[in-house]
Amino acid sequence: MGADFVIHYGCAPKQALTLAGLVGRLKGRDRAAAIIQLYRDEGDERAPANMGFEMVRRLPDGSEEKEVIVVQDLLDAADELTTWESHCTGCPANRAGSPFGCMGTINYPISVFAERWLLDQLPDSDAPLPYIWLQRAVSDMQHARESAAPLRTPPGVFFESPDALGRDLGALRVTGDTVFEMLFLSGPIQPAYGSMLLQFFGGISRDLDADVIMQLAAPPSGEWIDAHAPFLLRPDAADNETIRTLKEFFKALYMAFRLQVPVLLDV
Repeated sequence: MGADFVIHYGCAPKQALTLAGLVGRLKGRDRAAAIIQLYRDEGDERAPANMGFEMVRRLPDGSEEKEVIVVQDLLDAADELTTWESHCTGCPANRAGSPFGCMGTINYPISVFAERWLLDQLPDSDAPLPYIWLQRAVSDMQHARESAAPLRTPPGVFFESPDALGRDLGALRVTGDTVFEMLFLSGPIQPAYGSMLLQFFGGISRDLDADVIMQLAAPPSGEWIDAHAPFLLRPDAADNETIRTLKEFFKALYMAFRLQVPVLLDV
C-alpha cells in the first residue's frame, strides 16, 4: 500500500489499457511476485492458480473493502503489458528508464526520517519569494477539507510516527501533516503548482533571477527549463527507502513540469 503517482502524458499503452487498467496490471504483477516469493520462502511449491490472498482497501468514508485475489489471475492480466512495453523506449515521460517508467509508488508508512527530511527542505525567510508562497500554501491547507491527521490512526499504517513532526520557520510553523496534504491531498498536481513544490522541497533552485521565476508559470520549453532551472535532487547513500522514492516523485514532478502535463495521484 502506498501513494501512487503517474506523469499523465498521453501514450498508446494508456489509450489501449486505460490508465486505471495499466496501473492495476502493474500493481497486480508486483503483488503476484511478492506472494509467490512468500509462498516459496515457506517451502510451498503450489502453482499460482492455487495461491490466493485477501486484499483490504480503505475507502474514502473510512470503511474497508475486502477481496480475495487469485495470484494466477493477476499474472494473466499482467501478460497484456508485454505488448506495450516497446512504446516506453524513448518516451519523454519515462522517468525510470524502464517499461511504464512514468509511474511510481511511495510505500507506506512514511518513515520518521523521511518526514523530517521533507520538513528540512522547506524554505525560510532567506528565500523570500518561495517563503511567501509557502505561507500561502500552508494557509490554504488549513482551510482545506482533507486532512492527513486521521491517517496517523492506527499508527504505523500511513505514517511511522503517531504524532506529526514540525518545524518552526520564523512566524510560520509547518507540520508533517501539512506537508503530506500539500503534496498528496490536493488532487492532480498541475505544472505550475508542481514548479512551486519543486522550489519548496529543493527540486529546483530557490536562487533564481526574477525574470526566470516569472516565466516558471508558463515556461517557453522543456529545454528552457533544463537550462534555467535544472533538477537538483540526487540519490544519496544515506537515503532510506521512503526518501529514495520521494526523490523519484519529485523527479516525476520535474518531468511533468517540462512536458506541461499533470501528475496524477492515488493515495
